[in-house]
Amino acid sequence: MIDVDPAACAPHPPRTLVMGVVNVTPDSFSDGGMWLERDDAIAHAGQLIAEGADLIDVGGESTRPGTARTSSAEELARVVPVVEALTGAGARISVDTMRSEVALAAIEAGAKIINDVSGGLADPRMLPVVAEHGVDYVVMHWRAQSATMQDPSLTHYDDVTAEVIAEVSTRVQAAQDAGIARERIIVDPGVGFSKNGPQNWQLLREIDRFQEGFADLRVLWGVSRKGFLGTLLAAGSPVRGPRPPMGRDAATQALTAWCAGHGAWAVRTHEVQGNRDTCEVFGRLAAE
Repeated sequence: MIDVDPAACAPHPPRTLVMGVVNVTPDSFSDGGMWLERDDAIAHAGQLIAEGADLIDVGGESTRPGTARTSSAEELARVVPVVEALTGAGARISVDTMRSEVALAAIEAGAKIINDVSGGLADPRMLPVVAEHGVDYVVMHWRAQSATMQDPSLTHYDDVTAEVIAEVSTRVQAAQDAGIARERIIVDPGVGFSKNGPQNWQLLREIDRFQEGFADLRVLWGVSRKGFLGTLLAAGSPVRGPRPPMGRDAATQALTAWCAGHGAWAVRTHEVQGNRDTCEVFGRLAAE
């Protein structure tokens, strides 16, 4: 059985939590294809938990910019066997999906969190399904599917932080109107989704402003290995162009430190040990 610290998964944990990413996909931007097979995904999740992941986020559909959608049948086939195995071993599982049928199957397999990058916009049945089953729900800022989300018309903001707060607030209200208890809602500013590099940096600089907009809710930050980090690190890359995703972990840990130092509820990461160490340090500094 997997040993999960209940205190770490409480609504107000003693430190920022680490959500480890398991992409059961062939085309995710960072590690597509590495964990596509069921047994590989399960083993990888076990390794992330051994390294300190508090939660595991299992996804069967890539949201990499420009990616076409995966079929519902394929997403179900990728996700459900992995969730069943991990929850059976005692892991606390989040499932990254925009589809209500995948959410339902994942909940029936034991998932405790539905991480919907569309905040209920991609599938009108999502909010009622989550409400009916009483699981936690991540509402992320989202404007369009991956194929078009970086179009200039969708990355225009006069004040990115204010507009993201307003748009997420609308989706939080929609979730509540559908019957999802407010204490079950987690918000995510959607770094990298319908946002360019400078907008991502502004959101992060204004982390307190965003989090104060949702002072009674948990806030999840997903910045791991994102493209704007590759652009920043291009000068030090061993190849021409942005530094490849696997070379962005130290920069990710720096952003984890920023988020942990500002009291984020959790960070979503591909690499766990360094990010967990970072959260432990900031948790100790913040302790009385």
